[in-house]
Amino acid sequence: MDNYKREIDELLTVAAEQGASDLHIAPGRHPTLRIDGELIQLTQKPLITPEASEGLCLALLDEEKKARFKKEKEIDFAFGFKEQVRFRTNVYIQKGYVSAALRLISYKIRTLEELRLPQILREFTRPSQGFVIVAGPTGHGKSTTLAALVDEINRKRSSHIITIEDPIEYIFIPDKAMIEQREVGMDTLSFNRALRSVFRQDADVVMLGEMRDRETISTAVTAAETGHLIFATLHTNSASQTIDRIIDSFPPEQQSQIRLQLAGALLGIISQRLIPRVDGGLVPAVEVLIANYAVRNLIRENKIHQIDLVIETSTDKGMISLNKSLSELVRQGQISLENAETYSLNPSELSSLLAH
Repeated sequence: MDNYKREIDELLTVAAEQGASDLHIAPGRHPTLRIDGELIQLTQKPLITPEASEGLCLALLDEEKKARFKKEKEIDFAFGFKEQVRFRTNVYIQKGYVSAALRLISYKIRTLEELRLPQILREFTRPSQGFVIVAGPTGHGKSTTLAALVDEINRKRSSHIITIEDPIEYIFIPDKAMIEQREVGMDTLSFNRALRSVFRQDADVVMLGEMRDRETISTAVTAAETGHLIFATLHTNSASQTIDRIIDSFPPEQQSQIRLQLAGALLGIISQRLIPRVDGGLVPAVEVLIANYAVRNLIRENKIHQIDLVIETSTDKGMISLNKSLSELVRQGQISLENAETYSLNPSELSSLLAH
């Protein structure tokens, strides 16, 4: 067991030193890093046997986590490593073998400038109440953007901030704000239960790691209506799809009510992708929806399909379409045209933008 502990520590060190975003442990492969979006096998390390895979993965677990893993066959948790990085970890079973995926999280919470995110996002940190959603596929920086927005409030406002996460990812250091971080499974039984408790905890700002079910979405919208600034994430591809997903998670007889609530509470939606840079690393392409009078009306009237057009024609109001963001990055030479087309939801429109 000591050997496996030494080996996994060595792999964690290599992942941190090489700037990987993820480390994968699975039998039949060399240990594998994801760097700038590409999977790279550490071929200088031996192929992982089923026995070694189990040993390496179980070396990450204490006795309580081992018992949970044995019972549930998968487990999510996070841990700090050598005061350099944290690892958000999922240990699971595939084809009967124990495997693990570890996401690296920096201890340092980067600012919007350091993340190369549009400055208009700072506007979402200023209201005292409302609903801000960060959307995008898994692994495209939603948690990092969320942390930057919340830390902006931490540095500027005397607020009580509560985060509800599964597991806790970034560790916030209180500045002007008072910050409390709650982990689902350890500090609370569920997202929805913790969110309902916020009403009794004198919170000003709530960061919700994920909205996994209708009850959590409903409570989040209500909290945003009743004097709280709520930040949350959803695995959706665009601002309009995010609104559709929220409304469609409710039965038909409740949809008109949630449309009215969402129209009143929504401040904006940030949808992002991390695109490989020409000179290495990743850069965000971002769609920004700001919930102005026109957007709120479209939500109320169930004309969500028209929201994309509002984003495209509201650049002067701070809105940004994904294609506009991608075309700017191509023009600046930061990303290739091929990658821009790969990540665009409407490549023909992107081509016409770049032609002008």
